[in-house]
Amino acid sequence: MERWTREGRQARAAAEPTLGGIRIRGRMFTPEELLAVKTLVEASPEDHRFALSKRVCKLLGWVQPNGRLKDRSCRDVLARLHDIGFLCLPRPRRPPVCRRPVPITNRSAPRSAPTFGPRDIEPASFSIISGSGDLQRERLWNEYVERYHYLGYGVPLGPHLKYFVTLGGEPIACLCFAGAAWRVEARDRWIGWNREQRERNLHYVVNNTRFVVFPWIEVRNLASRLLALAARRVAVDWLRRYAYRPLLLETFVDSERHAGTCYRAANWLFVGYTKGRGKLDRHFKANIPKKAVLLYPLVKDASTRLRAG
Repeated sequence: MERWTREGRQARAAAEPTLGGIRIRGRMFTPEELLAVKTLVEASPEDHRFALSKRVCKLLGWVQPNGRLKDRSCRDVLARLHDIGFLCLPRPRRPPVCRRPVPITNRSAPRSAPTFGPRDIEPASFSIISGSGDLQRERLWNEYVERYHYLGYGVPLGPHLKYFVTLGGEPIACLCFAGAAWRVEARDRWIGWNREQRERNLHYVVNNTRFVVFPWIEVRNLASRLLALAARRVAVDWLRRYAYRPLLLETFVDSERHAGTCYRAANWLFVGYTKGRGKLDRHFKANIPKKAVLLYPLVKDASTRLRAG
């Protein structure tokens, strides 16, 4: 209990405008910005949290590269400032919603495998599922991943792209690309950036969070073919959807389950292992299996550009 009390005092002190600002979610908020946010919240007692986050984003000019407000990140920041007692938010309109289980149906059941070779798969075999407006197809993607990926389905936060790979209209694989991990020692060492450079350019790194070829599909070299094609697609599709082009792909492979052979065959670079702590570890203790860190530069000078000011 004392540890949390001490941390609470430290976080509360760090949030005071007179002490030089506070860093939350990789963004440094100056004392002037904090005071402006606090003033806005106090002057808007009738606004709910969603409305406040949008107003704060507009106040601070906090937007994504495609011009959309970073209101989800802003809500996290406001909640943090509320938790440490710097400002007082209105009560949430709804209780936190737990992720509903993904139902497994016959739509994703194993079936007879088609006969084909890896070269039969082309860039056009990839279709974007996220944001397509086809809710049924997105639910089907979720179901396949929940059923056949060892991690199951996980809700991607922030910018992301989900792909179905199909042959003759039948899905054979799923992939997802989303935001990068905040801090990965092996990756950061390969890039060679400092904290300020990472905070400024991390959004140019995209994480391959899910990749599953369905178990009845047994085609030699197919997985590496899919990864190679996906690397070409994601750079263009990300630019089209989010108004900037990523420079580097990353992924983490559980070495106790997989050797990562398909990634290496697709020219991904092995750069080391994670610490095995996970995103939420506060005690600097390993609590999940260590994973191999693999990177795929989308441009020749990726590390140089990621270090750029």
